[in-house]
Amino acid sequence: MFKKPVLSLLILPALVAGAGAARADVITQWNFNSVVADGSTSTGSSDPSTGGGAALTLGGVTAAFASGAANGGSSDPATSDDTGWQTTGYAAQGLGDGQFGVQFNVSTVGHEAVSFSYDLRHSNTSARHERVQYSIDGLNFVDAAIFSGAAGDTWFNSRSVDLSGIAGVADNASFALRVVAAFAPGSSLYEASSPTGSYAGGTWRFDMVTVSGTPIAPVPEPETWAMMLAGLAALGSVGRRRLFSQG
Repeated sequence: MFKKPVLSLLILPALVAGAGAARADVITQWNFNSVVADGSTSTGSSDPSTGGGAALTLGGVTAAFASGAANGGSSDPATSDDTGWQTTGYAAQGLGDGQFGVQFNVSTVGHEAVSFSYDLRHSNTSARHERVQYSIDGLNFVDAAIFSGAAGDTWFNSRSVDLSGIAGVADNASFALRVVAAFAPGSSLYEASSPTGSYAGGTWRFDMVTVSGTPIAPVPEPETWAMMLAGLAALGSVGRRRLFSQG
């Protein structure tokens, strides 16, 4: 009776598989804080704090800056200059469903498994429902999710939408996202965020808007595959020699 050798034929394939595994990166992020911290939450920047992209307003919405720490605060770790992107000028009751809000243009080139997250403070009279939409051409938008902010003067942090299963989102220079005020589901009217209040447009305040993704692993060159196969053949040859020598 002979002892069978323990071969390492699985080592190389495992390394190849492991080489393709990667953690998610922040592609672009907006924290809306001043580029040089100035201790004031009424000043800030709508340029990305990480990566590249553009933040825009839609419909009649206008934007300014306000505290990201008040009323429970966003998830921004900044302690002295935590600024949020304050938006106002939303539609009158019964008008403009899905047309008023904000848009973020972000290239996902070189990334897959894309996700989107953000923090949002609803004022008492703002629209309770927010609809997240995406576009793969920067022009036509498709609904991806709807959230309910059923409390006024409150931050809802880490809203998150997984877009990894949607064709065309990965590796796309024309990718864009929107967050827009929406009528209550099954209704033609906005519902106020405050359960005891009435809708009057109100304000939404954004912070920590983040688009993340996993770097696309490069496809091995033919020469690399040839080296891998040669390595496997060599390992198999060594295993056979050990097998016969112990037979």
